[in-house]
Amino acid sequence: MKKSILLMIFVCFSNVLLGQVYEAGIFVGGSNFVGDVGRTNYIYPNEIAGAVFFKYNHNPRIAFRATYSYLPFSGNDADADTDFKNDRGISFTNTIHELAIGLEYNFYDYDLSTPGKTWTPYITIDLAAYNYEYIVGEPQPNEFLYDSKNSFTIPFGVGFKSKLIGPLAFAVETKFRYSLNDDLDYTTDTIPKLNFGGNNNDWYVFTGISLIYTFGRPACYTTGF
Repeated sequence: MKKSILLMIFVCFSNVLLGQVYEAGIFVGGSNFVGDVGRTNYIYPNEIAGAVFFKYNHNPRIAFRATYSYLPFSGNDADADTDFKNDRGISFTNTIHELAIGLEYNFYDYDLSTPGKTWTPYITIDLAAYNYEYIVGEPQPNEFLYDSKNSFTIPFGVGFKSKLIGPLAFAVETKFRYSLNDDLDYTTDTIPKLNFGGNNNDWYVFTGISLIYTFGRPACYTTGF
């Protein structure tokens, strides 16, 4: 009886290991900013950005994912579509480092080992921590003192993924972040010339394409959530 129980535990543990499908990949594309400076297009990538990610496919519909993103972004009033911004002529650059964990939901069953289930549109939602620079003072005229700040956001996005060949797949994705801050463009009410007068928090967006490597061929998927 004892040997039978140990055998059952070993078989179950082996099935869990074999039943887990993992994905790792790189994401290359463009980032853009939506706020008080420059354009207000939500999808208008103008800076090269990138990310690396790891996923665990819980079942053919649900995957858990962890992502690190490097997101330079910029804004320039010269590119805006309003005379007020064009005349104001402000520009800036900043960079976000972001760590996110979250959930990916496939609209169709997705399994590279099963014909007919090798592509799907999907949606994502994450919880992310990010770091960026902001201005804390102006010790000399037009010489600003910078510091870094950590904050949180809840990214959400849409995408499409499909098999390429063998264990390789690709995805096209756009993810939106409402930053919960209004100073990604260095706006501050402590320095009059940098008080841009906006009342809404900033957004940042990442759009691009990823190359995905899938490993850990499943014996079976976990059922349910």
